[in-house]
Amino acid sequence: MITRIPQIINDLYLYYGNDLQLTSSGDLLIANLATLSQQRVIRRLSTPNGGFIWDTSYGAGAPSYIGQPLSSDNFESIKSLILSNILLESTVSPNPEPKVFLNVIQGGLFCQIQYTLNPTLQPIVLNYNLST
Repeated sequence: MITRIPQIINDLYLYYGNDLQLTSSGDLLIANLATLSQQRVIRRLSTPNGGFIWDTSYGAGAPSYIGQPLSSDNFESIKSLILSNILLESTVSPNPEPKVFLNVIQGGLFCQIQYTLNPTLQPIVLNYNLST
């Protein structure tokens, strides 16, 4: 079995849809590996299919499910979409297999994603909303 080892780099703290953050001294905030991984997972899930012009295969398009009926088929499709896409991130370990939990909330779905950070094996719990 081949184990993916991510290239550990410094990156800015930038959650999808928000602004860059500053430290108390006015410098740009740098993300640690766990935060960087979470940022990348959220960005991948939230990017529409073909919405990244430099790599048209990037993006899960999860928000496209907003407004669709909450049938058991759609629940399974959303879980499968999330799982298959987060495993494309080098910081998400395939072992143990990540878990995706969905709960209906007003106006959409609350998603909890549990995965293991590669290579540190730190457990990560990421909350992600699909809502209007």
